[in-house]
Amino acid sequence: MRRLAVFVFLFTCLSILSKAQETTFWRGLNATGIYTVDKLLSQWPAEGPQVLWTFDKLGQGFSSPAFANNKIYINGMVDGQAVLFVLDQNGKELQQFKYGKEFDTSFPGTRSTPTIAGDLAYLLTGHGKLTCLDLKSGNPLWEKDFLTNFDGTNITWGYTESVLIDGDKLFCTPGGKTNNVMALNRMTGEPIWNCSGLGETSAYCTPLLVKLPNLQLLVTHTSGNVLGIDASTGKMLWNFAHPNQWAVHPNTPIYHDGGLFVFSGYGQGGEKLKLSANGSSVTKEWEIKSFDSRMGGAVLIDGYLYGSGDKDRSWQCIDWKTGEQKYSSTEVGKGVTIAANKTLIGYSEKGELFMADANPSAFKVISKTKVTLGSEQHWAHPVVNNGILYVRHGNVMIAYKISE
Repeated sequence: MRRLAVFVFLFTCLSILSKAQETTFWRGLNATGIYTVDKLLSQWPAEGPQVLWTFDKLGQGFSSPAFANNKIYINGMVDGQAVLFVLDQNGKELQQFKYGKEFDTSFPGTRSTPTIAGDLAYLLTGHGKLTCLDLKSGNPLWEKDFLTNFDGTNITWGYTESVLIDGDKLFCTPGGKTNNVMALNRMTGEPIWNCSGLGETSAYCTPLLVKLPNLQLLVTHTSGNVLGIDASTGKMLWNFAHPNQWAVHPNTPIYHDGGLFVFSGYGQGGEKLKLSANGSSVTKEWEIKSFDSRMGGAVLIDGYLYGSGDKDRSWQCIDWKTGEQKYSSTEVGKGVTIAANKTLIGYSEKGELFMADANPSAFKVISKTKVTLGSEQHWAHPVVNNGILYVRHGNVMIAYKISE
């Protein structure tokens, strides 16, 4: 019995430690944009889902909240400075930390969503300053500057990626000729490897890590290409040309069952690529110009892609296997797509917040409301956590109850 008690104690300690070190991801686990909700409301009240609370001191920004340590982490620009706000589950501010000058010219405000791993926060400004912040002390554990430390070149609307962490590695895209894509030691900030890629600039994209049987593949966009990189060594295995008018590619690629979907706006559209068995090469299976989401992402549910276009301003459903468009609707404005279980949640650039069926037969809006609080563009990606929908509109974050 004593051995059993010791085993249970150690197992519990390891479980707690493991949970404490879990890393947050932009758009949820594996950047799928799909969140799990117990007892999701089948529809919202006529006046919209209940507002549990609001927080209106975020300053300017387009980043999303991250959830860890039973707290909420979200950043904004206040008086030209990037600020990380730490809130409790009821929206009460607990702490705030400044971490550098933020991007204050074209569309000013924070871009990159914080990445939290245990008691460390990883924060990237639009100017390329990357900070690992010790949340206990409030002091930086380390700092790196993409421009001065890694010879990076900033882009028109500033660095935007939310850095990706896996184990001891932090993946990022400074966009330099030599240090194009990098893996850093997340505890020290020192390079583990650097990949010169094609020497192109960064392209606003948060990378995707694809875990294959014998390879971990890092996939990201640079200004004119999608790159496939061995995440262990930094060797570029393949590239696929995917340019658009302004070299803007914020949508993280979507991976499923050996296929990669890459997509961007300005009429470029999307292309499904087939990975070779070992991940070392790709071939194009199909393309669709209408599915040209500029920055709103997409979700893959039961073999169908759902999202909206950019030049093609409609909401669409695309067959994952064939690329066939199943429907097109302009019932609401174009925008961001996430999902709760198998229900679509959209947030349009007009401030429309809606819930719709993930059904390839037709675009059917179940419930809709309008986000009237906040400022500037409706671009931030909503997040669902513990049955609550969090929507950021500029200086305000709103917590909506979407579960029973």
